[in-house]
Amino acid sequence: MPKVKTKRAAAKRFKLTGTGKLKRNKAYKRHILTKKSAKTKRNLRKPTMTDASNVKNMKKLTPYL
Repeated sequence: MPKVKTKRAAAKRFKLTGTGKLKRNKAYKRHILTKKSAKTKRNLRKPTMTDASNVKNMKKLTPYL
């Protein structure tokens, strides 16, 4: 059985926590920031957990994470 290749794009975007959950950064922080409030931008800085409905697919993309 050959080795499974990791999808590098997914590996760069997701980290595994100690409990086995997938951590990700939030979107909408790259441009068009002038119309967003300081509170919104501050909350976008914090990482969050990947939604449970996507975890199975993400773990398939990153088998050795």
